[in-house]
Amino acid sequence: MLLIFTQNPKEICKEILLRTGDFASLQSEETFLLSSAPIKTQGEWSCIEWKIPRILGLSELIFIREIFAKKKSDLLQVSGLLDPKKKSFFAFDMDSTLIRQEVIDELARLAGVYDQVASVTKEAMEGNLDFHEALQKRCLYLKGLSSNIFEDLYLHLELNSGVSNLLQGLAKKNAMTAVFSGGFTDILEIFQKEYRIAEIRANVLERENGILTGRVTGNIVDKNKKLDFLREIRDRENILFSQVVAIGDGANDALMLNEAEIGIGFHAKDGLKKLITNWVDFAPMDTLLFLFS
Repeated sequence: MLLIFTQNPKEICKEILLRTGDFASLQSEETFLLSSAPIKTQGEWSCIEWKIPRILGLSELIFIREIFAKKKSDLLQVSGLLDPKKKSFFAFDMDSTLIRQEVIDELARLAGVYDQVASVTKEAMEGNLDFHEALQKRCLYLKGLSSNIFEDLYLHLELNSGVSNLLQGLAKKNAMTAVFSGGFTDILEIFQKEYRIAEIRANVLERENGILTGRVTGNIVDKNKKLDFLREIRDRENILFSQVVAIGDGANDALMLNEAEIGIGFHAKDGLKKLITNWVDFAPMDTLLFLFS
């Protein structure tokens, strides 16, 4: 099944039906199915449930996405929708997924060491440092900060579009939510209380007498840990594979996303898009409520 998130459902349907030549990989009967496709609407956005009875190849999906992108519309391919009568599980990344910012960058700004931290990030992106080394090296620049800084920083963080509505909607559907972050527990604990997140996993910054030492204690949350956490909670809670959704934005989320029945890159970076099937570039995050039947 293809799901089209759009603000112009009639225009999108008309365009596909009239421009059959541009969709040469689709059979005529598949295109015709669009004329009777159910359309759900939520606020300014709609979801077209295009029930094509086969799995499209990645190249087909990308080609169709490029056409839809001109209309600022998104395309997902799913094997089926979530059953609202069964328990579902949504696992999220935090930085640049649920919130717009990268917390360590914002901490560095407050500490006046942004350029130094950014240089380490650049070094990691060039492949000269792995994730663990880069995190530890950046955290050293946070040495001497008061642990109270997280409460001040949290007030300045911005949610990505549709996040609040999505989390409220998931709570109403009794869906289980978890956030796995390469950031820090201090921020996630505040977020957890405000949005009733069931479980969080993140890095712990060591402190002495309320002052950060610049060191990370315990296991570092990386791509492998995110995968482990998703499996751990899914299996412990006896949640069906078909009811698991994972959302992230970076390449370190790929393992988690590919382990879920529905893995979605939200405003995904190019490095992640090379590793997954589904992503959302335009729609707000609350359109993911369309995943429920």
